[in-house]
Amino acid sequence: MQINLTGHHVDITESLRNYVHEKFEKLERHFDHINNVHVILSVEKLRQSAEAKLNVNGGEIFANAETEDMYSAIDSLIDKLDRQVIKHKEKMIRH
Repeated sequence: MQINLTGHHVDITESLRNYVHEKFEKLERHFDHINNVHVILSVEKLRQSAEAKLNVNGGEIFANAETEDMYSAIDSLIDKLDRQVIKHKEKMIRH
C-alpha cells in the first residue's frame, strides 16, 4: 500500500507521518486490497482536518474528519474509513 501524504497550511513532521502510517497499517489488516491512499491534512484557523481517498479493488473510498486536534482528526478519519472498508469488503464477498 502506497500512502501519499499532503499538508495544507501544516508541516508534515516525522511523528505525524509515522502516526498516519501506523494507523493505516491497522486498516490494512482488515482489507489487504488497498492499492493507493491519498491523505490530506489541513489546518484552517482552529479547525484541523484530515481526509483520505483509498483506491481499492472494486472502487474508491473517501472520508474526512475535522476536530481541534490533528491526531484526533486522524483517529476519527481511520474509524470512518474502517467502517467503510468493512462494508466494502462485505459487499465484495456477497457478489
